Amino acid sequence: MIKRLTQWIDDRLGASSFAKQALNKVFPDHWSFLLGELALYCFLILVLTGVFLSFFFDPSVSESVYRGEYEPLNGVHVSNAYKSVLDLSFEVRAGLVMRQMHHWAALIFIAAMFVHMLRIFFTGAFRRPREINWLIGLTLLILGLLNGFSGYSLPDDLLSGTGLRIAYSVVLSIPVIGTWMAFLVFGGEFPAEQIIERLFVVHIFIVPVAIAGLMTAHLAIVWRQKHTQFPGPGRTEGNVVGEKLWPTYMTKSMALFFGVSAVVAILGGLVQINPVWLYGPFRAEQIPSPAQPDWYLGWLEGALRLFPPWEIRAFGFELPNPFYPAILLPGITFNLLYLWPFLEAKLTGDREPHHLLERARDHPVRTALGIAGLAFYLVLFAAASNDLLSKWLKIPVESITNAYRVLLLVFPPVAGLITYRLMDALRRTGAEGLMHLPLSALTRRTQE
Repeated sequence: MIKRLTQWIDDRLGASSFAKQALNKVFPDHWSFLLGELALYCFLILVLTGVFLSFFFDPSVSESVYRGEYEPLNGVHVSNAYKSVLDLSFEVRAGLVMRQMHHWAALIFIAAMFVHMLRIFFTGAFRRPREINWLIGLTLLILGLLNGFSGYSLPDDLLSGTGLRIAYSVVLSIPVIGTWMAFLVFGGEFPAEQIIERLFVVHIFIVPVAIAGLMTAHLAIVWRQKHTQFPGPGRTEGNVVGEKLWPTYMTKSMALFFGVSAVVAILGGLVQINPVWLYGPFRAEQIPSPAQPDWYLGWLEGALRLFPPWEIRAFGFELPNPFYPAILLPGITFNLLYLWPFLEAKLTGDREPHHLLERARDHPVRTALGIAGLAFYLVLFAAASNDLLSKWLKIPVESITNAYRVLLLVFPPVAGLITYRLMDALRRTGAEGLMHLPLSALTRRTQE
């Protein structure tokens, strides 16, 4: 009966031919192509651990007296959100492991997307016909940043509350509509009672659904357009050389999933992260120092710390200080990234479809600009710890801040120039690598 039912379904849907075609699909064999899958599997771990955590978390700022396993806070008035996180950490079986697995998976998820984006950028995989997937991938990165920040803010501890205070000030700095947007997002003047509940809905429903939908579209486009591949013997613009989906590639992919799960579980069980009981409950009149956000927001924190105290007032309007580093800079950054495939096509005149990837040396200008941009944001990232550096080195924090400001102006162009000369020399000489590059090649003029 099962056989007849299967044949009946296959006769009408043609499922067997589709399955055979799908299982025979070829994927190129290179480790860098697994970065996207690493992000996908981290997202799956986030969903699974997030479902567990949602059973015990209470997104309420209503206060109660803590009476639990963590003795130093017994008798302290805390919000129900903070109390539920403490209970998760000390009283729910496997609660702390799940919390820490969730947090570590989030950090790796964003890191994997970021490195995957770098691979796409430096190999030219965003060129026609893959511009749409570049836009989708960049949107996924932004959504990952948003969901990371919303999850980081849910425990209502002193550190996350400080981050929310900064976010509130940043939204207020938007000209004309800033005040309305702040009240719309936060539900009132900071600290607003509704913000945790709203972040909870955004964190567990709105953004994850959007990420899942965009990931599905992203993978469907990759499947439809076929995978890119590095140049090599037998590889052309019209074929893909590699391994079939079944069984070789699927076996590798499943091994990666179990490996990622094991690493995240080990980190969650052995490496402490976000110990909210040490920070204490959020109080509007208090602020922790030194305090740093999760790594993926370090560049924004650094930009806020480095930007001079400049404000512009004209025609009855004001552009407050946080607007420039926290609104204008990210706006320029992501808009340039969104437009890059189209800008490069226009400037180079290359509008042909490409399925073979480029090496960094094949496009020295793109590589140099990419390294210069990375150097710029690396300095901002390092500047987010200027207070810690001041404490360790016993140097006034103002001196460290000024040093970072100088470095921000000098390091990116120097890094970009050096990268351009190296990539151009590699391209001209055909040297196997930097160690095989003759010094004389660096002093010759570029031959276009």
